[in-house]
Amino acid sequence: MESVTLSQVENFPNKLLEVSANKLYTIFPQPTILHLQGKKPEPLFISILQNGNETTGLKKKKKLLNKYKDVTPPRSTSIFFGNSQAARYGKRVLDHQPDYNRVWPSTTEPFCQETEIMKRIVEEMKQRRVFASIDIHNNTGLNPYYACINKLDNQFIQLAALFGHMVVYFLTPKGVQSLAFSELCPSVTVECGKPDSHGNVDRVFDYVDTILHMNDIKNDPVSPYNIDLFHTVARVVIPANTSFSFTDHNAEILLKEGLDKMNFSETPADTCFGVVQSGSKAKFMAFNENDIEVTENYFYMNEKKIRTSKPVMPAMLTMDETIIRQDCLCYLMERIHSK
Repeated sequence: MESVTLSQVENFPNKLLEVSANKLYTIFPQPTILHLQGKKPEPLFISILQNGNETTGLKKKKKLLNKYKDVTPPRSTSIFFGNSQAARYGKRVLDHQPDYNRVWPSTTEPFCQETEIMKRIVEEMKQRRVFASIDIHNNTGLNPYYACINKLDNQFIQLAALFGHMVVYFLTPKGVQSLAFSELCPSVTVECGKPDSHGNVDRVFDYVDTILHMNDIKNDPVSPYNIDLFHTVARVVIPANTSFSFTDHNAEILLKEGLDKMNFSETPADTCFGVVQSGSKAKFMAFNENDIEVTENYFYMNEKKIRTSKPVMPAMLTMDETIIRQDCLCYLMERIHSK
């Protein structure tokens, strides 16, 4: 197994301003933090390319570095360049690798070299008195722009609301970057649509630049009229030994075409998600925040069709079968109503 180490640098070559995601490995072959000194010493931490096929963060980074290459930024910034080796091939993760966004402190995954790297990053940023944390991601399905938080805290919600009105509170999966950093500072994950979505780079750049100019993050409640707040209540997976497809009728589960159109939509009970092949006992599996199976709370079988047993709101449904296998089919959410 190849050795993986953490690099930390305080200067960057000019070619970083132009490099594409599939060539980043030629500059940063290992997971790397770029520390930039700013007028305010407490740094903003930004993580990008934890998944190698999610490139909006890299494009935003280049725009940010171009803006501040000849002037001192308003706040110190630490940018974590994650999985450049997977980005080389345009993949979420390579076969021999763990998912970088599942091995941070609190992970339930087996120990690996990357586990130790993420622990070192948290310790480093704690010593630097990190101001806030932003983890930048893309989706492969149809999703709106939204931000995720791991604490129902006013500062966390304020940070998320600056990105958009859709805010999702979640506690699982464990081992994600934002959950680890939530013990140090206000932290968010921002989901920026598909990598090639029009305007997402400008939106993320404006968001990050706004935070760089902030002296502090308000601790006041956000008006319920300004956000839609949701809670992730279940993670839905297809068991590893079950075959599935959107097109192959020989698969044990034939998923409904256009499934990702249901993301962030109030989906009624009895909605069909897929059809099970005759004679197969295949099914979805849903797990709650405590990793307890709760499939029957959300799905039932009727005439070989997998249907929802109650109204649900899915997120991160995708038509990409590889991503479903590597991660999950979707998450299910409930709306949090303000008191």
